[in-house]
Amino acid sequence: MSSATRLRRRLVEHLLAEGVLHDARWMTAFRTVPRHVFLPRFFVPAANGWVAMQSGDDGWLARVYSPDVLVIQLDDDSGLWERARYLGAQPGTPTSSSSQPSIMAIMLEELRVADGHRVLEIGTGTGYNTALLCQRLGSGLVYTVDIDPELVDTARKRLAEAGYAPSCAAADGAEGYPAGVLYDRILCTCSVSSIPPAWLEQTVPGGLVVTTLNRPIGGGLVRIVAGEGATGHGRVLARDGRFMPLRAHRFKPSKVPDGEAAWRPTRLPMRAITEVRSRFEFFAGLQLPGVTASRDGRHTALVHPDGSWVRHRQRGDGFEVAEGGPRRLWELVENAQEEWFDLGQPGRDRFGLSIDGEDQVIWLDAPDGRTWPLSP
Repeated sequence: MSSATRLRRRLVEHLLAEGVLHDARWMTAFRTVPRHVFLPRFFVPAANGWVAMQSGDDGWLARVYSPDVLVIQLDDDSGLWERARYLGAQPGTPTSSSSQPSIMAIMLEELRVADGHRVLEIGTGTGYNTALLCQRLGSGLVYTVDIDPELVDTARKRLAEAGYAPSCAAADGAEGYPAGVLYDRILCTCSVSSIPPAWLEQTVPGGLVVTTLNRPIGGGLVRIVAGEGATGHGRVLARDGRFMPLRAHRFKPSKVPDGEAAWRPTRLPMRAITEVRSRFEFFAGLQLPGVTASRDGRHTALVHPDGSWVRHRQRGDGFEVAEGGPRRLWELVENAQEEWFDLGQPGRDRFGLSIDGEDQVIWLDAPDGRTWPLSP
């Protein structure tokens, strides 16, 4: 048995232990698809930026089959890997990656595919997730698009090397892929701020769209049942996943304005708003449209485009906040938490979505219940 085969089996054991993999056919796919073919090189984080790693380096194969996300591109610039390889660690923001296998497993199972289903994948990336779909359904039923032509060309070659031949195209994923067919399933391995109407128009009525919401606070995994035309309804799923956004759906980075303000005590930790594991996070994001979280030196901060800001810090056994700008954001946070308690502390799986073209809302418990615009 080869080292790669052993590592694939170990990866599946890890996914089973995490409780993210249940379907025997997806287990077979993860045991079969050679992830190392799709990741001959990638970036690894370092104290001063990102270091380039490639096939043959010490630890390369173990990292390929680790449960970690593996970054393959920084700042939309494919040349940065070569620069990091020959000049040392480089700064940059990840813009393409091979996602954590656990998140892949969650999304693939939530897609609920059956034999004969035709699937469109938005976000080809390395091609590894595409290969998993091909292994499960057959290459002839898998279509995949990515906005980066170089990534698509590379993925196509590596898919062929691994024995798969799906339809690959360089295209804007927000437009889907109008190839003259309707899809039974659409899977987006990028996050979106709103659901592109083209996806629903290209899905058979009753078919499913699985993607993640790109929200400054409180994103997450959603599954939508397509209706006629650009309509659909769905749920925010209890099992969570986060992905890099489609290029057109990226948020501009926020910065805390300069300014001093008095610190005051608060009982609420910032992690209740910013951590994925927090049950309050999703509701907080709905109540704080446009607010983003960032780091401001030693402090975690919240910022709104209108200039409102809040800095948060731990002080002894408690917490303190300082606020500035036209609104008191932390008061909004505290009010939102009180309302959340009054509503019974709803988790993300109590929320759903209704979509009619560009008219898209999130609702609590039922479509005729309380609603919020989908786009923050």
